[in-house]
Amino acid sequence: MPVGDGAVRWATRGKCLRVLVVVHNVTSATRLLDVLPLFDGDLRIQLLATCPESSAFSAGTAELLAGTGVPVLPWEQALETPVDLAVSASFGGRLELLGGKLAILSHGVGYTKRLATPDTGHRTPDTGAGAEPSAVPVFGQAPQWVLADGVPIADALVLSHPEQCDRLRAACPEAAPTAVLAGDPCFDRALAARPYRERFRRALGVRTGQRLIVLNSTWNPASFFGDGGTGGDDLLPALLPRLAGEFPVDEYRFAAVLHPNIWHGHGPGQVRAWLDRARRRGLVLIDPLEGWRQALVAADAVVGDHGSVTFYAAALGTPVLLAAAPLHELDPGAPVSGFMRVAPRLDPGAPLREQIDRLVEHHRPLPGPAEYTTSVPGEAAVRLRSLFYSMMGAAEPEWAASLEPLPLPGHEPVSVTAPLHVLTRVPRPGEVSVSRWAGSPPPAECVGGDAHIAVHEDTRDVDWLELADVVFRDGRPDDPRFGSPAVWTAEVLHRHPGCALAAFTAGPSECLVRPRGGRLLSLSSAPEDPVDPAAAASALHALLGAGGGGDDARAERLVTLLDDGGFTVRSGARSVRVRVTGEPAG
Repeated sequence: MPVGDGAVRWATRGKCLRVLVVVHNVTSATRLLDVLPLFDGDLRIQLLATCPESSAFSAGTAELLAGTGVPVLPWEQALETPVDLAVSASFGGRLELLGGKLAILSHGVGYTKRLATPDTGHRTPDTGAGAEPSAVPVFGQAPQWVLADGVPIADALVLSHPEQCDRLRAACPEAAPTAVLAGDPCFDRALAARPYRERFRRALGVRTGQRLIVLNSTWNPASFFGDGGTGGDDLLPALLPRLAGEFPVDEYRFAAVLHPNIWHGHGPGQVRAWLDRARRRGLVLIDPLEGWRQALVAADAVVGDHGSVTFYAAALGTPVLLAAAPLHELDPGAPVSGFMRVAPRLDPGAPLREQIDRLVEHHRPLPGPAEYTTSVPGEAAVRLRSLFYSMMGAAEPEWAASLEPLPLPGHEPVSVTAPLHVLTRVPRPGEVSVSRWAGSPPPAECVGGDAHIAVHEDTRDVDWLELADVVFRDGRPDDPRFGSPAVWTAEVLHRHPGCALAAFTAGPSECLVRPRGGRLLSLSSAPEDPVDPAAAASALHALLGAGGGGDDARAERLVTLLDDGGFTVRSGARSVRVRVTGEPAG
């Protein structure tokens, strides 16, 4: 149902036009899910889905298809089922055998990469892993990919810019008549989302004054995430610890956008395990299907490679720093290749923070990415729906064609469970500057002030809890597992005799703290411009200890803070007022 034996008898709407979505892998699904809403609301359309099972990266595809709620046909049944339109976002498998008109979309920024043709048994033989780069065909452009027995596979090969048509005509003139200029739905959705940039930043836990740096990698050994392959460099093992060692957590937020072929080629669990230490130091992993465009819109800079996502970032005007750029893997005539030749490169031997800051502060967008990503920005929905319905020989719906807005991601709170090395300075009473580094001491150039250790209760570095001056955690104040913030803070101080202050973060702008020998206090900042509550707790610890003295001196300083209504926390160039309420111990 609604095809196959018994369909005529059992289908409630049996006269529908059939649209078959051909999903090779999760990567191609990202583009297909962009265009499926073009059929929304049309009672004449029955959507079907299938997987050719020709991709080496098929893991995760079955679960994704099941999640769409669309009937999924086994590939052999799909080949036997008459359809009015088939839509694919990749090659591979015997697409030419499908029983209907076929439209093929790119699942990236046009077709740019050289990729050996799989041995399908019906096309030009594979060029082989040992072939010279110039002999390897350009995916989606060369005859080995776009023809079967000398005939174009697709009835419509959807492209986003005339330069792609020119390269197709040069590479495979037989397929040139099938080219259709219909824009880039993926990029159109990102463009439409730019007014909501601040919402995306807040969803990713980016606070006012923080810079969001997105680390992006395509797949294969020569990529940013790759290990370099034979004779190449493996950049990540040395780079990741430096992100924590050179960037204070209150001034920078890091997120990773990894190609779906990394996620599903190695396994999501393995990827998370590889990046565990970085995640505990604050790196957030972005969903490879739904969240990456929002991350690009939110980013202050992208450190990437030769993949489409990096080019999309540059097209949005985001500063880009190249950590890997293997030009031999790209079509030299593609705009992506031209961009890779002139974009700034990451110098792994130089200080990273200086490179990022210089990139952001002196950024001047290069014109190529915005110009060549699409020649018809904002028009993909109209052009694609017109194409699809014309291929089916059906009239378009009367309502306007539109794409789904990018959804607002779920909130990703900052979760740093690695021990925090905190440097504080108290230039005057009631004011404290705070800098925190995750898992590493402050850089040598950050001298002066007082240092202490703050540790999340859920840290894997459990030995550090006995060294912590501040122990904190996050949770709901009414969570019965902790009793209450009052109970939890008392238990922490009892369990860890060296701890001077326990802090229970109850939200993005509030925490409940108990100094040793004191009563429960509330620290809060303005919800519209909050400071990290754990940073506020470290600031209070520094203020109470400023000037030395015993318990009486600390109690007197706390009384002063309560009388003044709070204190000011400075982090980088940002200054936030923190309110203190509660009563000191009698």
